[in-house]
Amino acid sequence: MNNAQITIREKKLGLLIRDARLSERRSIKECADAIGIKPGLFRAYEEGRRAPSLPELETLVYYLKLPISQFWGKQTKSDSISPMDELDTARLIALRQRMIGALLRQERNNVNMSVRQVAAQTGIAPSRLNAYELGERAIPVPELETILAALGSRIETFFDQSGPVGQWMNSQRGLQKFLDLSEEMQKFVCQPVNRPYVELAMKLSEMSKEKLRSVAEGLLDITL
Repeated sequence: MNNAQITIREKKLGLLIRDARLSERRSIKECADAIGIKPGLFRAYEEGRRAPSLPELETLVYYLKLPISQFWGKQTKSDSISPMDELDTARLIALRQRMIGALLRQERNNVNMSVRQVAAQTGIAPSRLNAYELGERAIPVPELETILAALGSRIETFFDQSGPVGQWMNSQRGLQKFLDLSEEMQKFVCQPVNRPYVELAMKLSEMSKEKLRSVAEGLLDITL
């Protein structure tokens, strides 16, 4: 992304953040408090004058009980929510910020690019990039997307996987995958009598091709 594209992305992201907040009937102060920032900064996010970091965005979707794909899709979405569990958001965001910085440095090293090379491609100052990698500064999402594009990586690989927010997002994805199944498949999976078949399918999915071939040949010998 060039500077113009980053600006456009910030505006679009702001509209999606505002839509998500309004659809869940939350105030700017409530959302700002949830991710540990001042209401004025959250308002700047909505107006596209500033952009949140990925940890802030992850915590926001956790608070609003929305899928994070909401901010990379083309449609607005409104779901019912339940109150956010007690969460030390300031500590969580700071930790995620450091983790993202470390992952960013790892991605850069994997493609043998220097900080100055990344700076030349993205227009982001080397000192700023160093601060991002050290976890000393929060990375606005549009800038993170720009950096990852220069490294040939995707932002999905940076989403939280093991933390409380990541676990919640994984459960949401699992639920969505179940809902995407046909009604017949959903009924089959939900019937207790079919549980052994589901467990067998899970075990088979973990086997190597060679092992599966051996099992298939054994079954063939039995049936012949």
